[in-house]
Amino acid sequence: MTSVVLAIDQGTTNTKALLIDASGTIVARASVPVAVTHPKPGWAEQSGEAIWRSVQAAVSECLTIRPDVKLASIGITNQRESVLLWDRKTGEALGPCVTWQCRRSAERLASLRRPDVEALVASKTGLGLDPLFSAAKIGWLLDNVPDARDRAKAGKVCAGTIDSWLLSKLTGGVVHATDFSNASRTQLFDIQRLCWDEELGRLFDAPIELLPETLPSDSAFGVTISQGAIPQGVTVGAMMGDSHAALYGHGIRAPGAVKATYGTGSSLMTLTERPIMSRNGLSSTIAWGAGGNVAYAVEGNISVSGQAAAFATSLLGLPDEAALAQLAQTVDSSDGVFFVPALAGLGAPHWRADVRGLFTGMSLSTRPAHFARATLEAIALQIHDVFVAMQADRGMQLSALSADGGASHNDLLMQIQSDVLQRPVRRSRVAELSAIGAGIMAGIRVDLWSEEHALSRLITEADVFAPGTGEDRRDRLVAGWRSAIDQAIAGTRETERRDA
Repeated sequence: MTSVVLAIDQGTTNTKALLIDASGTIVARASVPVAVTHPKPGWAEQSGEAIWRSVQAAVSECLTIRPDVKLASIGITNQRESVLLWDRKTGEALGPCVTWQCRRSAERLASLRRPDVEALVASKTGLGLDPLFSAAKIGWLLDNVPDARDRAKAGKVCAGTIDSWLLSKLTGGVVHATDFSNASRTQLFDIQRLCWDEELGRLFDAPIELLPETLPSDSAFGVTISQGAIPQGVTVGAMMGDSHAALYGHGIRAPGAVKATYGTGSSLMTLTERPIMSRNGLSSTIAWGAGGNVAYAVEGNISVSGQAAAFATSLLGLPDEAALAQLAQTVDSSDGVFFVPALAGLGAPHWRADVRGLFTGMSLSTRPAHFARATLEAIALQIHDVFVAMQADRGMQLSALSADGGASHNDLLMQIQSDVLQRPVRRSRVAELSAIGAGIMAGIRVDLWSEEHALSRLITEADVFAPGTGEDRRDRLVAGWRSAIDQAIAGTRETERRDA
């Protein structure tokens, strides 16, 4: 039988599974949607059990396509910062999975927002105080899921990110573990000492006793039990957060290159020699632990990116996002219209969870096509803001951008991105790059291929987009964008003043 790696990518809106053979060929792929609900403005949650069922369904579909394969290893990559509780004995999810986009912990964080606290958290975790991260979400769950706090004190509750939830399910509840990359996004993990921090646990009212064991990303995390299509005895040999796995999948192994993942939100990440404390609204994080070493990175997280296109598609009554791109192509500019897609607040480098979305610059000549183009420009301009902040933190010019994720397959968006950055944009030809990254690492773990072979054969070719407009036009676009951002922030302040 052909030996393959099973790569599982559990994302915000779908779960993907790939089977990758020793030559690096994807021999089967599947995708299963996962629902996200919004019970209140700014809230976003999912069912942990539905997430697990989507994984089972995606794996089953792949193994139905290729029943002649043998699983050599499993690599898991996942939406980061999303967190849930489950019963330590039964494995039953307790309450919802609170996703990374959810802002319900904003009020808890507001009470902590003092310079000394922010400095303490940043020095240990590399992260700013924002509802994006997991720690305050865990505190909220413990206080709002019936009996959760009391059951936790009795040692009956596990807390963890999606990777640890899936690992627990795959191993029949035997293993409670996560990797360094996912741990580094919780705001409870000291990224230099590589351990959970009790002081942070007390600060966020999230006891570290509930949290999983932390291991390097290329560890032997556990062994599967037989359930459904998943066979018994397969080692989970790699786990990484999705943005980290995409960086790994691009073949980036040294500082200097930048990748952007265009998903529901977006993440820009570049490797650093050591943890650096950003002065420009970015985060320091662990990229991965592999081969006995820990790789660090600086990252900027955008709350709404590809999702902005889905939102605008619905708003304009279009059938799909391809129609949005076609409409945007009918004009060569947005004619002064700007869209600030702060539909779940503004992420990096602004970090304003309270700001809401805004269309500005409309006139009687404004047409739907201008809205469509402004939406694509907004995605690219958010990336530009983080890219510029990243150059400032690194003290160096970054030469190009490597792109992946669903929205990156929009050619017009990629061309706009290159024009805005005035840099080449290299787009992976494989949509599932996070899964590829986790799969590559899992395959190295079981000697299905070497690191050298992976870099030369498994890293896919890319389409390259070069700047097609000059800096003057880019500068005018950026100036208009910054004015729109200022208007969105000022509007929020005015609303707060009136409410007060």
